[in-house]
Amino acid sequence: MFTKIKAWARNLKKQIFMLYLAYKDERVPSYAKVFTACVVAYAFSPIDLIPDFIPILGYLDDVIILPLGIMFALKMIPKDVLSDCEVKAEEMMKNGKPKNWIVGSLIVLIWSLIILWLILKAYQLFN
Repeated sequence: MFTKIKAWARNLKKQIFMLYLAYKDERVPSYAKVFTACVVAYAFSPIDLIPDFIPILGYLDDVIILPLGIMFALKMIPKDVLSDCEVKAEEMMKNGKPKNWIVGSLIVLIWSLIILWLILKAYQLFN
């Protein structure tokens, strides 16, 4: 059973890399690029829609929402692009996932601003 789960997770990871590469391909329609970019950003983001510490529901996005997003994104992308990206994704998986420091910094900045705003509101509330 664990080998099936590991194989499923490995395949999911490969599909995310395929979407990452397909997003950069000019043969992909713009609507598919936008949807694909959202799915990839969500997959690489350390921030979940539902926090993982919430029992059962915390892993709902990892087990249901993300695979559904990947499935829909893969259906939007032309088959020839997917076959090209599959070969590149397998090579990329050997080297590790891509790092986008600009997007990572943007996510950290947004969360920092939200936390700062909450602290200010709490301070105003108690004073």
